[in-house]
Amino acid sequence: MALWVPITIAAAFVQAVRFSLQKRLKGAGLSTGGATMSRFLFAAPLAMLVTLGVMVATGSGLPRLGGDFWPFAIAGGLAQIVATFCTVALFSERNFAVGIAFTKTETVQVALVSGVVLGDHVSATGFIAILIGLAGVLILSRPPRRADGGRGSVVNRASGLGLLAGALFAVAALGYRGATLAVESPDPLLRAALSLACVTVFQSLAMGAWLAWREPGELARMVRGWRRTAPVGVLGMLGSLGWFTAFTLQNAAYVRCLGQVELVFVLLISALAFREKITRSELAGIALLMVGIVMIVAQS
Repeated sequence: MALWVPITIAAAFVQAVRFSLQKRLKGAGLSTGGATMSRFLFAAPLAMLVTLGVMVATGSGLPRLGGDFWPFAIAGGLAQIVATFCTVALFSERNFAVGIAFTKTETVQVALVSGVVLGDHVSATGFIAILIGLAGVLILSRPPRRADGGRGSVVNRASGLGLLAGALFAVAALGYRGATLAVESPDPLLRAALSLACVTVFQSLAMGAWLAWREPGELARMVRGWRRTAPVGVLGMLGSLGWFTAFTLQNAAYVRCLGQVELVFVLLISALAFREKITRSELAGIALLMVGIVMIVAQS
């Protein structure tokens, strides 16, 4: 099995747990912005420590950053901030498992754009696997039945937030893949750690400035509640380190397609932690996603 496969699965699991903690923050008094910021604030110093640790362990100096690094890193960082904001807001619209599923439209978008932007081409089998996964997302996008037995429109606030989050997560994935490739080092872990440290510091500064302007006092509330917010940052850093490492090793489209295994973890969290009921159609949609994931792993 290629190394990027277990790394991606581990990153997906950590991300599912982190989103569940952010859902709890959203219901514990923090604003959407505060719950989003918790993802970045505590991750930045940890990412810098990890980078230093990798450099010491490998005896490496600080790698040079290519000219494309910062444009890719900033674009990916900003896209992830807004995508995370949309995802946290989405938790108020639909249940946890379905909310996350909406964001997975990113896989098709990454596949379509990565060839043009990064020269990463997807095979015919890989693209079919991604389309099967998209079919699962479309099934999941059906709104739940109303009390009168009817269904609402698929075009609603929840689907809009999910699709926007998916598009922005696609931009983030491409940005991070481009940034890691622009770090001049043969060590994939060092390239990933340094890229992550640079991005999370930028995100903390940008998001902190926005909160200070738009939501005075929210940063203080988040710091006072560090026992709840710090674990989100720690898990965010660990998950992102996994994603960044996988992006150094494999096409971003394949990484994000395999990363849909997160939905299985989300389903378990949704049922066990939040006591949310999963319908048969939602299970069918997740099953299609899993077929696409198996196809991706089989050809890797």
